[in-house]
Amino acid sequence: MTKFIFVTGGVVSSVGKGITAAAIGRLLKSRRFSVSAQKLDPYLNVDPGTMSPYQHGEVFVTRDGGETDLDLGHYERFMDTDLTSSSSVTAGQIFTSVIAQERRGDYLGGTIQVVPHVTGAIKDKVRQAARESRADVMVVEVGGTGGDIEGQPFLEAIRQLRHEVGRDDALFIHLTYLPYISATQELKTKPTQHSVKELRSMGIQPDIIVCRSDQIMPPDLKDKISLFCDVDRRAVIPLPTVSSIYQVPLILEDEGLGEYIVERLALPHRPADLADWKALVERIQRPKASLSIALVGKYVSLHDSYLSVKEALFHAGLARDVDIEINWVQAEDIEKEGAEKFLRTAHGIVVPGGFGSRGVEGMLMAARYARETGIPYLGLCLGMQIMVIEYARNVLGLREANSTEFDPKSPHPVITLMPDQKAVQNKGGTMRLGVYPCALRPDTMAGRAYGEPVVQERHRHRFEVNNDYRPRLESAGLVWSGVSPDNRLVEISEIAGHPFMVGSQFHAEFRSRPNRPHPLALAFVDAAKHALREGDQPELPLEQATSDGTSQEGVVLTQPLPQQSGA
Repeated sequence: MTKFIFVTGGVVSSVGKGITAAAIGRLLKSRRFSVSAQKLDPYLNVDPGTMSPYQHGEVFVTRDGGETDLDLGHYERFMDTDLTSSSSVTAGQIFTSVIAQERRGDYLGGTIQVVPHVTGAIKDKVRQAARESRADVMVVEVGGTGGDIEGQPFLEAIRQLRHEVGRDDALFIHLTYLPYISATQELKTKPTQHSVKELRSMGIQPDIIVCRSDQIMPPDLKDKISLFCDVDRRAVIPLPTVSSIYQVPLILEDEGLGEYIVERLALPHRPADLADWKALVERIQRPKASLSIALVGKYVSLHDSYLSVKEALFHAGLARDVDIEINWVQAEDIEKEGAEKFLRTAHGIVVPGGFGSRGVEGMLMAARYARETGIPYLGLCLGMQIMVIEYARNVLGLREANSTEFDPKSPHPVITLMPDQKAVQNKGGTMRLGVYPCALRPDTMAGRAYGEPVVQERHRHRFEVNNDYRPRLESAGLVWSGVSPDNRLVEISEIAGHPFMVGSQFHAEFRSRPNRPHPLALAFVDAAKHALREGDQPELPLEQATSDGTSQEGVVLTQPLPQQSGA
């Protein structure tokens, strides 16, 4: 039977519940327990799919097409497991389900109440995820902060679950924040005491308290929290701010959290094997050369909007022993001031996903800059479509080429809805979500990066490359290096003769792991390492370049690029 760990948060939001929950999963996996995870979000949206990234950051897509909170990305990366849509539950889903049942008459005329009907639906979702995963342990994070009105049904539901499964099979972990008062130069525990008091008023007594702080917590504060919050001293776990989130599992293990969880849940004692994780952290902390990558997007004011992209680049850089320094470029700034100002020092350019026309012209300018200068370019979802539109406009000469998402009346809709999608009115009904197969051409950059004929990748998009334009674009030098097995849909495109200009219709970033970077991200970083940019110091003097793009010593400085037509 699955055992449960419920992770709640108090004092303030954004102190790292998701990272902590993911790290706990890593500690259990290091002891050879099977682990799964679930996020309970109290907001009334059915899922984050229609929410602005500025609200909660990126929308993370599971393999079965669930549009979920970004914390599921942390769970997958730390625990190295593929989750499903069952791992994401919102109040919107719960209330929609309960009201639908009431309308069908499932409650036989009864009065519908938060207790037991809403709490019962929440418990059903938790148990369903546990059954589907068949995990030894399910880590369940409750979103929000203790005291939030919308979170009360979820806290009541996990209280009931603990009562139903028994104390040996469920554990409450509460994450709090210790503020630092500079005037007295001390950390304060009073907010933690009040947060635990709030939980107790809901019938929940934490078994473990994890204390986040920006300074090292003095040992005497463990005694104080233990006494006033009624937990074992061993169960008060300091968690100071660190330079890398990947240090968190090691800190928690050093503080004895893994062993304490095993004891409290009556799990078999197994020593933790974190050797690979320690080696990972040592690589992170080792000094490395840096690589400047320009990420050109429309939501760059909140970096969490592209969290998985950032992590995928970091993983690839780590594997290639370079630090990735991301230059966050607002696409609209390029529209106003030109690409050269923002991209001239970049060793590589990434254009990630997004919806809507805002900033698209700036992204097109970035793609053109990458194509004409030979700077490595990686397009993800929208970034691939941008690459195709730019190529159609400036190489094929179709000046008004566009996507029907941005210009429904474009005379050259190189990106459009598929015919069988056009009659669908519900936006969610036209989305391609979740895992789809991609057949690769072996003689291409993408084919060499993967090294296998067919791969499975996660999608979240509505528009596709228009098949009517594929022959013309291909004849002009655009390569369809990955397609659906039936050749109906373009999955990857690249530009022949460019050092690295590759776009994927899927979101490659969702499959990256710290110990297993994504092949396209690795190939992109490999290419970026060889890009010589403004301010760089070459290892050896370069000779005067000749007209064919080589130095007098025969070293290729830039690859021959496709010529523009109609310029």
